[in-house]
Amino acid sequence: MEKYIERVLNSVKEKDKYEKEFLQAVDEVYTSLDSVIKLHPEFEKFAILERMAEPERFISFRVPWVDDRGNIVVNRGYRVQFSSLIGPYKGGLRFHESVNQSIIKFLGFEQVFKNALTGLPIGGGKGGSDFNPKGKSDNEIMRFCQSFMTELQHHIGQDVDVPAGDIGVGAREIGYLFGQYKRIKDAYEGGVLTGKGLSYGGSLARTEATGYGLIYFMQEMLKNNCDQTFAEKTVTISGSGNVAIYAAEKVLQLGAKVIAMSDSNGCIYDEDGIDLGLIKEIKEVRRGRIKEYIERNPSAKYFESKDGNFPIWDIKTDIALPCATQNELNLDSAKKLVANGVIAIGEGANMPTCKDAIEYFLANNVLVAPAKAANAGGVATSAIEMSQNSMRYYYTFEEVDAKLESIMKNIFYSCKNAAEKYNLGRNYVAGANIAAFLKLAQAMIEQGVV
Repeated sequence: MEKYIERVLNSVKEKDKYEKEFLQAVDEVYTSLDSVIKLHPEFEKFAILERMAEPERFISFRVPWVDDRGNIVVNRGYRVQFSSLIGPYKGGLRFHESVNQSIIKFLGFEQVFKNALTGLPIGGGKGGSDFNPKGKSDNEIMRFCQSFMTELQHHIGQDVDVPAGDIGVGAREIGYLFGQYKRIKDAYEGGVLTGKGLSYGGSLARTEATGYGLIYFMQEMLKNNCDQTFAEKTVTISGSGNVAIYAAEKVLQLGAKVIAMSDSNGCIYDEDGIDLGLIKEIKEVRRGRIKEYIERNPSAKYFESKDGNFPIWDIKTDIALPCATQNELNLDSAKKLVANGVIAIGEGANMPTCKDAIEYFLANNVLVAPAKAANAGGVATSAIEMSQNSMRYYYTFEEVDAKLESIMKNIFYSCKNAAEKYNLGRNYVAGANIAAFLKLAQAMIEQGVV
């Protein structure tokens, strides 16, 4: 490893020694930049690596709210404004009990690179809370969102920082957040949040965007490797939220068969092919658990997750799409997938595959579509929503979808070209890191010491 990279990584590990997810994200990017740093000694002179690893601003705040029993509950809220090099901070809000400073910083760091890859003028940020919306009433979620936005509104704006949804934050939560922002500001600023409902400034195809975008990227990746397609392939997809559901919808349109999906409790396996309509009913309408699937399809099987084990990766498949959460696919699972003949991995979640698992896939000639490139469809469509809000105009579903597909194809070729330029073959993980890093480094040098 280049001494400059090693020195910066050691410094980050010392300063942020308790932030394991953030350290993992920085390590994954920086260790892939060896060949770039060798050719650009000026990056050390301008302290590019040091500056990229440090957020411009990190905000932490308390979120008091009242539950349905009249009890006062206090959660913790966060927003990291990581980089505004190429545009206003842009990135989702995550409401989940696991949220902490390390997770928010890792997500923000990843978002900077992801947003740079889109080619759109958006910087990187992320936010959220350790609030868990599961089991809460609509009124409880509304009161929490209103309290959260009462503080967050000090730090955001349509030309400053534009949050969106993430795990635990869907159209319902965005609606409550936007309503409170509008109430406090006494103005309609449609571009301050994305993922809004269609009745008040949202974009068509935003719900489908991350899942569809993942498949558009993978479709191009498969085509460029022995002219493969999704047709007649088997696919397993972890998760059953927006990303997983609409990734499944698109691969079904392309002639593949989805045989397994999951949630945090376990996974279902249906060798005849998952009934996606039933999954949507369970997860989007009833907000139920995926185990309910076998009540309607008794021929399907259910496997419970225990002790951090994700049984979905034990199932033989051609293509695996981790779309649930970070570090869900470890080395043991990678070995099982390779032994079962997997040909491609598509990361729909943020950093869902452990670093050693990615290295194992690459060493065994498995194609890997990295998260910061492959799941950029959501934020790309959010940027399209921002542009529609600025123009006071709506694109049709077909127009947004066509723009999304074009953006995802361009992202793939950015990764491919960077990997080839630096003699990294089909390592699109490193290609994504390099392509984004070079764009950000150039912007940083041109803007001086900021």
